[in-house]
Amino acid sequence: MTTTASTATSSATSSTSILTTLGVGSGIDSAALVTKLVAASFDPKDQALATRETANSAKISTLAALSSDIDSFASSLSTLISGGSLRTQPTTSDAGVLTATAQSGAQLGGLSAQLIVKQLAKAQSLVSNHYPSGATAVGSGGLTLTTGKGTFTVTLDSGNNTVAGIAAAINAAGAGVTASVVTDAGGARLSIKGATGAANAFTIAPTAGSDSALDSLAWPQGNGVGLTQAQAAQDAIVNLDGVDVDRASNTIDDLVAGVTLTLVKEAPAETVSLGATRPIAAISQAVGDFVTAFNALKSELATATAAATGGTGAGPFSGDSGIRSIRTQLSRLTSTVLNSAGSPSTLAEIGVSTNRDGTLSLDSAALSKALTNYPDGVEALFNPTQHASSPLIRITSAMGAAKAGTYALANIVPANGNTPASGSIAGLSGQATGNSLAASSVSSAAGLVIEASGSIAGATVTVDPGIGGALQAIRDQLRRSGGLLDAISTTLTSQKTSLADQRTRLTSSESSYKDRLTSQFSTMDARVASYKATQSYLTQQIAIWTNKS
Repeated sequence: MTTTASTATSSATSSTSILTTLGVGSGIDSAALVTKLVAASFDPKDQALATRETANSAKISTLAALSSDIDSFASSLSTLISGGSLRTQPTTSDAGVLTATAQSGAQLGGLSAQLIVKQLAKAQSLVSNHYPSGATAVGSGGLTLTTGKGTFTVTLDSGNNTVAGIAAAINAAGAGVTASVVTDAGGARLSIKGATGAANAFTIAPTAGSDSALDSLAWPQGNGVGLTQAQAAQDAIVNLDGVDVDRASNTIDDLVAGVTLTLVKEAPAETVSLGATRPIAAISQAVGDFVTAFNALKSELATATAAATGGTGAGPFSGDSGIRSIRTQLSRLTSTVLNSAGSPSTLAEIGVSTNRDGTLSLDSAALSKALTNYPDGVEALFNPTQHASSPLIRITSAMGAAKAGTYALANIVPANGNTPASGSIAGLSGQATGNSLAASSVSSAAGLVIEASGSIAGATVTVDPGIGGALQAIRDQLRRSGGLLDAISTTLTSQKTSLADQRTRLTSSESSYKDRLTSQFSTMDARVASYKATQSYLTQQIAIWTNKS
């Protein structure tokens, strides 16, 4: 590398030296002539290449800006929607007794219920007598745990028969109970706790042949020896509109449609009212913000694809069909069906119209009227929703798990004892897990999970994307690997690399041409100098000859 660099430096120095002496022998300004000849040959090529480089850079910069703006347009609306700002939220008259949150995809406009929390769900909790420490050996043999999940055997030997070792062995059994060591002033105690709900009560018994010391860990107690029950397992009892229902957990998501209840404390003498509050002002603001953001993005796309007119130059993507297609896709948003459950179903029906130049305008009076007459429908235009045509079907998959569309259900049979649920979703047999029936992973409804409370010959489940989902779908299609923006970016990057290679070759060719001309004019100059020397000599000789004559 050093030799090459030295050679290049030497060559460059030689060329410079030659250029500075050109014309000395001939009297011609050969250096200026070489410069002009090189410029005449390469300046047009250089300018043409520079024009293409500038255009490529402008496209790359513009594409990056457009991609960022499309991302921001889609994500800002999605963030607003996912935060619940545009969705009706449940309310309770006393959050100290119970709280309520909206489930994804639920419509709660008409929510109204009266609840009484009569009893909280509790988990069975057992504690042992005190031991000197967690490292105290209790006994070897084994324990049999019988829980709602089945029967499990915990083997104890010299390696794990301490209080701490027994706790770890119980936790590793996967029986659905949790063991820990609690240390207080009296020493270490083994604490074992199950899951909430009466069905999750459990028993513990030493296995046959175990050390008698393990009798201290039995429940129920035998002969007055064993664990002490600190708390019994019980179900939560809630009165809903005059009807008592029980659940194994204090978090209840299948009692009030579209609402998850969290029980905080027992209040058998208090009636808690469940209602809803609709974000009318936020929805109105969101519609206006959507129109403003859409028009700003539309203006950028128009500038990027504009043709040259008068004194205004063309946009970087003038005549580019790919970028123009983005404008076409976005323009369809106002007529896209976003709510298949009722009216209104499109943005156009709530006062968002398309002007002749492709921008949007908002008729505030029409929006206000729609919010008054069809509040649920307007809300559904923005928020993704999912609903079944039959009240016997409950959708348990999260909103967004299945893509937007309407899916047919056929021959749905609920679970019965040891017989799991069955039926087809979107034309393929569902995959059953207990009471749940999931769409096949290879079907168009992949991700959809339902629960049936009765047999159904046929029904449908509809998943509507809302404007946020529709916009995100356009964004994902454009930005995905191999998508339109990715393809354009790949092409521009390839062009940039090609132009850089052409620039390198042009610079090298220009340098070689200049060196060649410099060498040729140097040779000419030397020969002219030689001719002049000969001429001078001959002139002197002739003069001498003439004078002698």
